[in-house]
Amino acid sequence: MNNPKPASMYESENKIYPREIGGRFANLSKLATVSLLGLFYLLPWLSWDDRQAFLFDLPARKFYLLGLTLWPQDFPYLALLLIIAALSLFFFTALAGRLWCGFACPQTVWTELFIWIEQFTEGTRSQRMKLDKAPWSWNKIRRKGSKQFLWLALSIWTGFTFVGYFEPIRELNQQFMTLTVSSWTAFWGLFYGFATYGNAGYMREQVCKYMCPYARFQSAMFDKDTLIISYDEKRGEPRGGRKRSDDKEAKGLGDCIDCTLCVQVCPTGIDIRKGLQYECIACAACIDACDSVMDKMNYPRGLVRYTTEHALEKQETHVIRPRMLIYAALLLVLVGSLVTSMALRTPIILDVIRDRNSLYRELPGDMIENIYTIKIINQRNDTREFNLSVAGVEGAELDGVADIVEVVGGGVLSMPVRVRAQRSNAYGIKKIEFTVVATDDSGDERVEDSRFLGPTP
Repeated sequence: MNNPKPASMYESENKIYPREIGGRFANLSKLATVSLLGLFYLLPWLSWDDRQAFLFDLPARKFYLLGLTLWPQDFPYLALLLIIAALSLFFFTALAGRLWCGFACPQTVWTELFIWIEQFTEGTRSQRMKLDKAPWSWNKIRRKGSKQFLWLALSIWTGFTFVGYFEPIRELNQQFMTLTVSSWTAFWGLFYGFATYGNAGYMREQVCKYMCPYARFQSAMFDKDTLIISYDEKRGEPRGGRKRSDDKEAKGLGDCIDCTLCVQVCPTGIDIRKGLQYECIACAACIDACDSVMDKMNYPRGLVRYTTEHALEKQETHVIRPRMLIYAALLLVLVGSLVTSMALRTPIILDVIRDRNSLYRELPGDMIENIYTIKIINQRNDTREFNLSVAGVEGAELDGVADIVEVVGGGVLSMPVRVRAQRSNAYGIKKIEFTVVATDDSGDERVEDSRFLGPTP
């Protein structure tokens, strides 16, 4: 007896051929794609005060954002920014569904660009489907080869630009032209380029459907007042084909003519008429497609539209609701805190490290001495002069420090400092304050606490 062949546990995905469509949402998508990609490719080439305007210099541990220089000590700003981004995602998802996915997600934006290249080299949806089924010929090799060449060129350019945010891009360009790029730089450029090529060229909707976690937990942020793309079943059913001149009421039909155009334009291949699905990325291509059909049939637009579950059920929709108010209030507080903190930020960092090798030293003249290491970080880009002083112990004075110290822009000055005080004023453990003040008109000042140790009374 022959053993039955085991069932396969893997089913390959059928290739989706999104149909070209025009309309208000398609135009908005194109505008978003061009704007976001333009920013990505352009920003590394901008200059600010003879340096790159946007540069994340990891070896030097400095982040340059226009005229602002951020250091590792400024990590709370990054944490706050990430919290704001997360809350913004929650807010806009609760308000209008997956707007981020449909118009601003990098996966969506680069996929859109790769599809444009595919349409340019291989033609319309029907032409691409016919070309894939056709046997290999010179025409097929030419079209497929042109597409792959443009895809690879764009991917390499994308990887190069990505690395240009972490290394000065003009120097990187010279290294690239002279083939002197370091191995790690080449690795990360090729890695990001390959990821772009694979995700946007081949995986496309599978990234959204199977890899992105957002699609799985979005339902937790939806309610019946959330704007979502929906098919009006009460108006559209029963669906069926008909001529433009036919009387749909006489035939007992709804507005949907079952043209499946909404399915053909969907980049994830779903049928919006089956209800809200986690694969839907809210690109609104189905709205443009359905509206164009309604126009041709002289039916009202909006069979597929942005709406809410309450509106579909002929109930009142509440855009302003407790969830939205909470999200909005949190966003206002966090954004206000970030802006205020950045505006009041003092571009000086003072770090005081007490010498742990000795408690204190006794000097002639009944003096007690403690030794510290002082680090002054100038977070501005120009060279500045500072005055260092100490307080907290009566009669304490600094030794071995010039009246004015100079720190280059973006530099760190590290120096040993001795603090001396009379024995009578230095018994026990006392709190001591070091103050560094800029000598220019800004009046920037930073204070750091430490301890001064003396003999037991």
